[in-house]
Amino acid sequence: MLSYKQKHEQANKEALATVIALVITISVWCLCGFGLAGLDIQVFHTPLWVIGGTIGTWICSIVVVVVLAKKVFVGFDLDEEPSAEKGGSVD
Repeated sequence: MLSYKQKHEQANKEALATVIALVITISVWCLCGFGLAGLDIQVFHTPLWVIGGTIGTWICSIVVVVVLAKKVFVGFDLDEEPSAEKGGSVD
């Protein structure tokens, strides 16, 4: 079981990882959207930058969320000590 300090450190780690995930997603959006805007390529009469900027960003977001959920986020209760009402013992 994590101590109260460890729980806050973990929450800070999760917040930082989420900000990094946001920066990655925005970067992919810029690269796939604005970066592909100069190309004269169309898929089903839609410019490639539209597809890259929407579907590419969507796929990146899904990948980032899965990585965060599996590698960074930890499930824990923020209570300092278990409460007697929930079946925990209070010393």
